[in-house]
Amino acid sequence: MSTLVIQIPPRPRLRARSSDAVDPESRAGTEYSYAVSPDGVMLTSQGRCAASLLPRTATVVAVLCDEDVSWHRIPLPKAPAARLPAALVGVLEEALLEDADAVHLAVEAEAVAGLPTWIAATDRAWLVAELAALEKSQVFVDRVVPMSWPDEPARGHFSTHDNEFPVSAPSAAGAVLSWAHPDGVAVLPLHSGLTRAVLPSPRPDDAHWTATPSAVEAAEAWLGFPVTVMTWPQRALQATRSLWNLRQFGLARKNRGSRAVRDLWRQFLRPEWRVVRIGLAALLVVQIAGLNLWAAYQRSTLEARKAAMVSLLQTAHPQVRAVLDAPVQMQRETDTLRAAAGKPGENDLESMLQLAASAWPADRPPVDNLRFEPGKLTLAAAGWSPEQIAQFGNLLRPRGWQVDAADGRLVVTRQTNPLAGRTP
Repeated sequence: MSTLVIQIPPRPRLRARSSDAVDPESRAGTEYSYAVSPDGVMLTSQGRCAASLLPRTATVVAVLCDEDVSWHRIPLPKAPAARLPAALVGVLEEALLEDADAVHLAVEAEAVAGLPTWIAATDRAWLVAELAALEKSQVFVDRVVPMSWPDEPARGHFSTHDNEFPVSAPSAAGAVLSWAHPDGVAVLPLHSGLTRAVLPSPRPDDAHWTATPSAVEAAEAWLGFPVTVMTWPQRALQATRSLWNLRQFGLARKNRGSRAVRDLWRQFLRPEWRVVRIGLAALLVVQIAGLNLWAAYQRSTLEARKAAMVSLLQTAHPQVRAVLDAPVQMQRETDTLRAAAGKPGENDLESMLQLAASAWPADRPPVDNLRFEPGKLTLAAAGWSPEQIAQFGNLLRPRGWQVDAADGRLVVTRQTNPLAGRTP
């Protein structure tokens, strides 16, 4: 999964107006240091450019400088997720250097309520403005991670005021030490008595020491032994592999609408989904081919049945030359032959009287008057009880006829749906 790592510029500590920090327009000309990794481990490219020129990848991770994040360790309050931010503010209110409303808090991953937990704090308005400036250039940050976090074993990193990774901590010699240890994170000027006082003596044997290329000489002279060279892209990529994500609570990313569709599409286009895409394309081709073959088979079957009906009609009635509707013409020719032979049809008076007589209640006198139309027989039924009418209709319904009772009359007609009322 390709990843774009962006360095958020250090937060300016001096402002003429606090409102400037929350104005995305003021970030329009800002250039960002970035690095690109295809798998979160290897680096393929790096550079510095405006937000609108940043490479497009599947995932975007923003990294905050060590000076822009403070750390607090407290027992995690037992509160619902919706009320957890307020509960955290209540616990940390005295420890925060700014108003609670101006601070954004984030909880470490897999934290358990009631147990000591690390809480990251940063300036809310500044971080919101930085994310808004990137989103204005269509760069949507999935995660925000700190460059360093409290961890064990301890890690010390030396850097300078160079073009690769500018730091904001003042130092006469230009070099600073970022010291991340189990009790927190500190950013200290290298050549300062406070730095040696903060670091434990003797120094931990398992501590990891790294430095940017421009700070290697100063770091080795200060420590008295060699250190590992680590450039900004390497360190930032290492930070992305942590479990931290400062986009929590009010800053949690919300995937809705077109952005959610775009994100899903981008994920689907990742290299690891290539086999799935090929499989889906092959399945689609097979489905389309199968549907076409099935449609062709159905058409040929329908044409064969139509041809069979035409052949049957012309065999039974050779006088029919032009066939327009074989079933209708077959019925008409059959009715003509039946009438010529003097045999009644289903809708004739004689057949319908026999039908009614077969279902006539034994305790009812013969019908005194009736009215006939082809396929419709109206019988007088004055004095019939509801039970007799229901019985009469139930006897005729399985034969495909329906009985309607109204105004002392029974109307017998052919059912519109011949299957209605039949039991399986």
